Amino acid sequence: MIRESFSFTPEQGVPPAVAPFSHVTRWGSMLFVTGQMPTDPATGELVPGGPAAQAEQVRQNLLACLRPFGADLDNALMVRVYLTDFTGFEAFNEQYRTWFTGPLPSRTCVGTTALAVGADIEIDLIVGLPELTSS
Repeated sequence: MIRESFSFTPEQGVPPAVAPFSHVTRWGSMLFVTGQMPTDPATGELVPGGPAAQAEQVRQNLLACLRPFGADLDNALMVRVYLTDFTGFEAFNEQYRTWFTGPLPSRTCVGTTALAVGADIEIDLIVGLPELTSS
């Protein structure tokens, strides 16, 4: 198998990288999506509005990373969530549950003291691509 790395542009709905990394690495039918921050792709700035608004922006950024592969969050096998404040854990969980229409993926949620760009949340994914079927 060949490892492929993909970087996207703000025009594709993905914020610019703030460090040396690829937005997505593909290994066979698996995608490894780098941690997405709650930054606006158009400006590269942290979105205002607190944890709920930041979680929604992270969701949008993740979807933009998955779209070119014909995948969405229902294809996620593992989700890693990093939160700077666990007092909003239940509120985040309520929002998170709405992100999926099928069974929930495995998940780890970690409390941390700080994240890049002053964010309240960061999420990375491991995704299984939908199998191609022939008719």
